[in-house]
Amino acid sequence: MQNKTILVTGTAGFIGSNLTLRLLEEIKGVKVIGIDNMNDYYDVSLKEYRLNLLTKYEQFVFIKGSIADKELITEVFERHKPKVVVNLAAQAGVRYSITNPDVYIETNLIGFYNILEACRNYPVEHLVYASSSSVYGSNKQVPYSTEDKVDSPVSLYAATKKSNELMAHAYSKLYDIPSTGLRFFTVYGPAGRPDMAYFGFTNKLLKGENIQIFNYGNCKRDFTYVDDIVEGVIRVLQKAPERATGEDGLPLPPYAIYNIGNNSPENLLEFVDILQQELIRAGVLPEDYDFDAHKELVPMQPGDVPVTYADTSALERDFGFKPSTSLWDGLRKFAEWYREFYKV
Repeated sequence: MQNKTILVTGTAGFIGSNLTLRLLEEIKGVKVIGIDNMNDYYDVSLKEYRLNLLTKYEQFVFIKGSIADKELITEVFERHKPKVVVNLAAQAGVRYSITNPDVYIETNLIGFYNILEACRNYPVEHLVYASSSSVYGSNKQVPYSTEDKVDSPVSLYAATKKSNELMAHAYSKLYDIPSTGLRFFTVYGPAGRPDMAYFGFTNKLLKGENIQIFNYGNCKRDFTYVDDIVEGVIRVLQKAPERATGEDGLPLPPYAIYNIGNNSPENLLEFVDILQQELIRAGVLPEDYDFDAHKELVPMQPGDVPVTYADTSALERDFGFKPSTSLWDGLRKFAEWYREFYKV
């Protein structure tokens, strides 16, 4: 990736900003073009905070706009001719997709289509894009393997992410575009998304409000620290699926899918207990905080699944990498960041 131009969409997002920062700091001669629409799905000041960490680098160019704007995307590819594209721009959130479906179609489908068309018309060496563990739906077989069938999404968000994989496969086959989809599992860490449980819980506990723990605490999540996600993305970026020709004389699709998860699901109640201890340790909550008085066990929400659990053997085999940050370490870093950022 040295001396190459890399396009990162969703660059002010949680994963996008952490990835962009690593690229700028570590890759010699790299130029990063970042696109983000800076929407208000959650607190824009968080996105501005992340973006401010990036704009001090001369080799970073920021473009405010939406990937659903085809004219803009075409202009970016025409002007900057990126060799590597990382598409992280998406409308996230399972529950939000139930009440606000339009934005998922616009960004996750039309936006991704625009990226694919641009990669077709301005050939790239590698397209890497964010999929999600939500594509597994209510799959009963665990851990989730990329070999499993994923034909039963339980939310529109999940359906759009599965659609991205299908669209990328078609473009890989038709136009020989090397593409890799990454199914991320419950990403957390400092400056994360406030709509994620650990962040929302912290906000509510600090205000003395009650937190709701779904499925009566019987949910398990494969919580993955953001640095582990970024390390996985960077390794994948450097090794595009190989181009080859099939028996029909047409290119075999240079296409791959990987899980990036911690391969170690945690019970939600245990997760919340660790979070509480780390918030007290960091001084965000007082030592005598009555946690039990602010905890409600409630039924499962529509679109949610009881367990997520990543089989990461393919990632280990092909890239020699397995996420390893413990929940204690990850939540400690989040709690310390939270104290500093919100001046608690």
